[in-house]
Amino acid sequence: MTPSVVVFDIGGVLVEWQPHLAWSDAFDTHEDVIAFMERVDFSARNLRGDNGEKFADMALELDDPEDQKRLAAYVPNYAKTVEGAVAGTWDVLDDLKAKGVPVHAITNWSAETWPEGLKSHPRLGEVFGTLVVSGEEGVIKPDPKIFQMLCARAGVTPADCVFIDDSPKNVDGAKAAGWDAIHFTGADALRAALEQRGLL
Repeated sequence: MTPSVVVFDIGGVLVEWQPHLAWSDAFDTHEDVIAFMERVDFSARNLRGDNGEKFADMALELDDPEDQKRLAAYVPNYAKTVEGAVAGTWDVLDDLKAKGVPVHAITNWSAETWPEGLKSHPRLGEVFGTLVVSGEEGVIKPDPKIFQMLCARAGVTPADCVFIDDSPKNVDGAKAAGWDAIHFTGADALRAALEQRGLL
């Protein structure tokens, strides 16, 4: 069955995410920022944020009071990390909408940082028919529950959907949930993949 609905990931597909920029003013060098992020295991804590935890609570787990303050400052400084748009993908999205293709989104994104991200890209709050933000739900990709949640809210079946994500793990998760899926590597390749499916 050919998919009739397109579901986007956001970070790395529509919006560039550069978390180190949250601390660009807090350290003298880029190397110092990276050392801090490694020291506090930012990747793991960010994933916990995507799953619904609060950064202020996670900051209290750190031993160093200065590191606590820095991690807690991630949320108010978040808009700096997502100022850029991924080249070309918004044009693909707009072309889909112009053709009448329903467009939805599932994003692994903290409930705390999502409103901050909207300050940089307000259109993210308006362009999708159904939007599932993991941090608001307490479930993250590639858990099959988040794909089921989108289907239930959008009134579609897995066979209706093609999912676009820059993470191979999440692409595999969508396929395991019965969806078609495209690994995002750039707007041109995405357009070609959607054209092959008759969606563009």
